[in-house]
Amino acid sequence: MHNTKRAVATGVVLLSAVALAGCTSDGGSGDGGDAAACTPADGPVTLEFTSWIPGIEDVVALWNDANPDVQVEVQTGPNGNSGTYQNFFSQLEAGNAPDLGQIEYDALASFRVQDGLADLSGCEDVVAAESQFIPWTWNQVTLGSDGVYGVPQDSGPMALFYRSDLFEQAGIDVPTTWDEYRTAAEAVREQGGYITNFSTSDINQFAGFVWQAGGDWFSTEGDAWTVDLAGGQSQTVAEYWQGMIDDDLVATYPAWTEEWNNAYNSGEVWTWNSAVWGANSISSGAPDTAGNWSVAPSPQWNAGEAAAGNWGGSSTAVFQGTEHLYEATQFALWLNTSEEALTALNQGANLYPATEAGLELPVLAEGVEFYGGQAIYDVFAEAAGEVNPDFLWGPTMTQTYADVSDGFQRAVTGQGTLEEALQSAQESTIATLEAQSIPVAE
Repeated sequence: MHNTKRAVATGVVLLSAVALAGCTSDGGSGDGGDAAACTPADGPVTLEFTSWIPGIEDVVALWNDANPDVQVEVQTGPNGNSGTYQNFFSQLEAGNAPDLGQIEYDALASFRVQDGLADLSGCEDVVAAESQFIPWTWNQVTLGSDGVYGVPQDSGPMALFYRSDLFEQAGIDVPTTWDEYRTAAEAVREQGGYITNFSTSDINQFAGFVWQAGGDWFSTEGDAWTVDLAGGQSQTVAEYWQGMIDDDLVATYPAWTEEWNNAYNSGEVWTWNSAVWGANSISSGAPDTAGNWSVAPSPQWNAGEAAAGNWGGSSTAVFQGTEHLYEATQFALWLNTSEEALTALNQGANLYPATEAGLELPVLAEGVEFYGGQAIYDVFAEAAGEVNPDFLWGPTMTQTYADVSDGFQRAVTGQGTLEEALQSAQESTIATLEAQSIPVAE
């Protein structure tokens, strides 16, 4: 999820805390989805759950009130990359990890190769729940394998936030393709503004652009990983944005700063192709623009296509070593499939559900005042069904993100290009995998 401005922007920690020797031959959980392990306990159970969702205590209280024999004690902490993931790794190494934890999709591979996750495929209720989830979110928790390493929680389908008032005043059509977006960018620049801000730190956003274009940064073949950060679709996306940077058609303010907020609040920057959670980022960062924003589908690479990228999303995972696998999965399923829980999560923390039924929640059908009364979630519901289900994250994303970001920062100052940054990050990612004895495909 993206309950804070940086919750999904930076990804996951490097593999360091748990020995790779703990991995099984398939790189996954040691219990192998054993159905015998997924049976109810004989007596009362207390589960420990760690999350950073605002107000999660109130949601958990709903479960506890209705399930006196299975109580959940919730611990809260910073978003994953700000310390919670490292805590998880340390707890796994010490043998005192909680039963359940919130883990972003791009972090699951790190925990899996460290044998930190219970395989839930032996739990019949979990397997039966697959049909309830948007297909690509289910693929995120299966990690391209036969196992199930979490229950999808929320998602971040991307669409185009735009200043409808400024577009109308300038007589600029809302772009439906990336070529039209470039043309609009030139027109916006003539008005003294920028069509968007290119972030050098939110590499997950750039990954969302590649995702929409049909690219894959990682794939697996048996135990081995293939790294393709600089592949064809990535090059297409990089060349596009490099051209926008070279021609001064985009701002390059550091994301999530007062400069960034002011650029949107003042009308200097007119659009943001972002995830559903971006609705809150704009309303909180640019309060003076209330009523002047609208949401449209993301521009397409080819006219008439319907493809969306994704930026963010989390799962509820069960950690290896839990003594209450059945009860943990029951809670995870309730938290992420029941209308009661999904409504509470949306109202309290603006989580966007990962289930098909969740997209039809009454609360999501309402018009949003900040966006001129538009029912903006209708746009994101459509985008959620247009996300390529096969995109896979690698097991060393923090290093990958950091290296790409370093290269992007050089590119916006004329010291290299985005393409060169991706190529360099690809090489360093392969070197990091090999240094940690993670097999890399030839």
